[in-house]
Amino acid sequence: MRRFVDRGAIYAGWVGVGMAVTIAVSFLLVIPIEPVLWLLALPAGLLIGYYANARSNRQAGPWRRILANGLYAGVLTAATLALCFLLTKWVFFSADNGYRSAADGGPIVGCETGAGCVYARYLEAGKGPELEAAGITNVDEFAAFYWREQLGTAGTVFVLGLLGGIGGAAIYGIARPKAAPAPGTRNEHPVTPSA
Repeated sequence: MRRFVDRGAIYAGWVGVGMAVTIAVSFLLVIPIEPVLWLLALPAGLLIGYYANARSNRQAGPWRRILANGLYAGVLTAATLALCFLLTKWVFFSADNGYRSAADGGPIVGCETGAGCVYARYLEAGKGPELEAAGITNVDEFAAFYWREQLGTAGTVFVLGLLGGIGGAAIYGIARPKAAPAPGTRNEHPVTPSA
């Protein structure tokens, strides 16, 4: 059976999955700064696309194999970033029960856990007129709007990671080390005696 990617690219793809989970946990849960996830998607893809070929020790061979290695590792990395993003959003969206500390005014009263409480938070934050201008006047419309936005963001993260993977492979292809000469061959220019 013929492989479409090198064994090193398969390994690199799993490294990319681990890297994506680490980035997502770090910037969605530990230090929740969501835009950092978007900013790191492209460099993470670049790194993993390059690494897929370096791990495969791809010194020679067709460009299509180099790009396929980067594409494979980039897809795994980008998909993991996007899925971690959506999973985190789903957990917080569905588990929101309106809790707020006493210093922030206490719990939001009268909201239903999940979309109802998230919608109530948006309204309390003064986003009501903005939502109404977009035609959103109830919880169901808000939930549909919210998930369209999150899927759009996840799609952007995926595309950035994927483009990074292909870009990293292209960088490797341009800068890759050349194959060493075969043993027993000489790679020296003959010296002509001077007159």
